[in-house]
Amino acid sequence: FWFLHGFDTEEDLVGSLASMSTNERIKAIQKLPETMRKKREIRNKVLKEITKKSRHRGAQPSCCTQCLQGAAGSFRRFGKTLSEYFHRLWIWHKALKVIGAEFGTSVLSYFVFLKWLLNFNLFSFLINFGFITIPQFLEAEPNNLSFTGLELFTGAGYFQKTVLYYGFYTNATISKIENGPSYNMQLAYIFTVGIYFVICFLILFFSMAKSFYRSYVKSRVLYGKASKLLCTWDFNITNEKAVKLKQKNLSTQIKEDLTDVNKEVLNFSVAERFLRVAVHLLAWVASLGAAVASCTGVYFLSINNLQLFMKGQRNDLESQAVMLVLPVIVSLLNTLIPFFFSWLGHLERFQNPGLHIYVTITRNIILKMAIVGILCYYWLNIVATSESQCWETLVGQDIYRLVLVDFIFCLLGSFFGEFLRRIIGTTVFVSLGLPEFDIGRNVLDLIYAQTLTWIGILFSPLLPGIQMIAFLIVFFVKKVSLMRNCQPPHKVWRTAQMMTSFMLLLFCPSFVGVLSVIGFTVWRLKPSEGCGPFRGLSSMYAAVSEWIQILESYTASKWVVWIYHNLITNVLFFFILSTIVL
Repeated sequence: FWFLHGFDTEEDLVGSLASMSTNERIKAIQKLPETMRKKREIRNKVLKEITKKSRHRGAQPSCCTQCLQGAAGSFRRFGKTLSEYFHRLWIWHKALKVIGAEFGTSVLSYFVFLKWLLNFNLFSFLINFGFITIPQFLEAEPNNLSFTGLELFTGAGYFQKTVLYYGFYTNATISKIENGPSYNMQLAYIFTVGIYFVICFLILFFSMAKSFYRSYVKSRVLYGKASKLLCTWDFNITNEKAVKLKQKNLSTQIKEDLTDVNKEVLNFSVAERFLRVAVHLLAWVASLGAAVASCTGVYFLSINNLQLFMKGQRNDLESQAVMLVLPVIVSLLNTLIPFFFSWLGHLERFQNPGLHIYVTITRNIILKMAIVGILCYYWLNIVATSESQCWETLVGQDIYRLVLVDFIFCLLGSFFGEFLRRIIGTTVFVSLGLPEFDIGRNVLDLIYAQTLTWIGILFSPLLPGIQMIAFLIVFFVKKVSLMRNCQPPHKVWRTAQMMTSFMLLLFCPSFVGVLSVIGFTVWRLKPSEGCGPFRGLSSMYAAVSEWIQILESYTASKWVVWIYHNLITNVLFFFILSTIVL
């Protein structure tokens, strides 16, 4: 090796590396076709050689410099070691490898997306808890309501007087030290939510761009069949189980790549084509009809539900329990109708399994987003104008119940849709066999749950924490159900673009629709008079306008006022920004 690269011995290579700059030396060592252990040995020898030369020249650094360099090196090594251990101990690291090896990248993409959403909600929870909830603890009043346990399902009763809901937060400026720093809860609440959505937008935007580049550009330019066959093996793997898992993973990926080459071209007669088109049209009519009927039922049920609640005692747990009817019916529709869509997909007999999944996802997204749209209309146009003392808390309770019941139905779907289906397919109707994992239905369940969480952040700041726990449980329940109840897809196929499609659906219509709902609530709706940080204002946004008026009298804050008048309230600026984003 040393001879091929122009060096007689390893000492010549070390001497050459020692004469390079730090960046050049790092890049040169990284490019060496050696194991990581060998590269570390070479790096250590180079560092020793550099130390010898510096001592020989009498250019030994001072004691302070040596201490700083040693501390920096130790810190870097500690950080790398800690990162490696966390990577190994992270709960889904091995699970994702096993799923990818057993079921391929199509099923793996669902679990990668679920992991990504879990991390997303962890970030959301930390922001809201740090900037909204912790300051509220300093001004919190004692809760005199008793806890019965029913609140865990209804979200009402004892929870009404906690930091879980908007109505509990104060509109005062918090200051524990006289003439000391103060904390404006109105500005903290609206800026935390606003900046959070800006960060969400940037994360989604760059994640889509990165996923698109990896899926559509890089995979076609760099990763051909030959390179995957010859250049992707990790020679640092020595554990026997890890070797077998890596072999199985690569085998599955190569099979998926070869399906693009070995596509079957089927020639249908005119009558067969007409029949297939007719079946597709009937399936679409049936799916759209089911979505319209579901939305109509949800609308009338929500109106009737609000009337029943307003007649009873507003703080009574029994009257609150009546409100469980709406989330149960909504979750039933979101659980049962997708099975109907999957059945329609099997009747259509798609030749391309990817097309089958995308059609199923499209039908499910129409159903779920239409139901969410009806619920948003109900909350913003009916509940917000009702006689409720704190309509924001009422909306927060509705979303809490929807998230909780949807989580329960998600677990029940794994039991009835996969476990019982396996029992039936292996004991009663053996010809059915084991079920396949329904990627389209499960992905849309995640997008629907995340959409509810985004809408609920304004009315229930700690909702991302609840959703984070739910996603964590769903990850392991789905993983166990997949391994024990499901079989790998009959048709192995490559899904390099699937993660990009999931993020695109999460961005539009989910995230864009949520921004519209939050924007309408902040700018147009009048907050409740008796609760929440924006009580007494004409709108939530009025808190920002009043703050800007105060800043206009301070010379040092003129730049903030200029940004507000020339950018934030400028329609042209947002038009140009939207054009750049598109």
